[in-house]
Amino acid sequence: MPLTLTWQDIALRLALSVVAGTLIGLDRGEHGRPAGLRTTLLVCLAAAVAMIQANLLLATTGKTSDSFITLDLMRLPLGILTGMGFIGAGAVLRRDGLVFGVTTAATLWFVTVIGLCFGGGQISLGIAAFVLGMLVLSGLRWFDYTMKQEQHGILFLTTEGDEPREEAIRASLQKAGYKIIGVASVVCDKQTGKRVLEFKVQWRSAPHKVVVPPFLGDLLSDPHVATAQWKVS
Repeated sequence: MPLTLTWQDIALRLALSVVAGTLIGLDRGEHGRPAGLRTTLLVCLAAAVAMIQANLLLATTGKTSDSFITLDLMRLPLGILTGMGFIGAGAVLRRDGLVFGVTTAATLWFVTVIGLCFGGGQISLGIAAFVLGMLVLSGLRWFDYTMKQEQHGILFLTTEGDEPREEAIRASLQKAGYKIIGVASVVCDKQTGKRVLEFKVQWRSAPHKVVVPPFLGDLLSDPHVATAQWKVS
């Protein structure tokens, strides 16, 4: 970090921060993510301006030795990263056992670091970080959408009497590539003779692939099954 900044240096750092924040924001906004163009651009610019301010405070030319005290200027970027931790935590949501916004929070933190790099004059490091970040966000998106992951769902069955047996239900699901990992509840109605079963089901598939489980048709073809309901959890 040079002690003396020129306006050309400041303009270059701000321009690179604008480019990095804009491109990452466009990539996020194009896919409807919460941290879009304006958010990432503002975060990256704010981090860059803060580091430029710290750089400007380093200059001691023309000052007497007793006109200033020794400052730990790195407290400023560290405080910025701490503040971004609070903003990132606010972007993470947990609903029905699912966690959303982790990538958004990580993106905001990453853009902050890029801005700190450009603002502090580490141009090569900032460019390298920006390129790697774009590769992670854009280049690996297809991998996220195609990689098979462990999924969970709940199967509700209303049956007449004690048929079909649990073993037959398990076999039907296993044939389709699903596995019952537990029975959540069993409700029997003495007056109607009906039985309501709730199964916890596990399988592997791409997380964004929504399909109707093939075993539903097989279960409904059983004359003892009145209704079958499926819910992805």
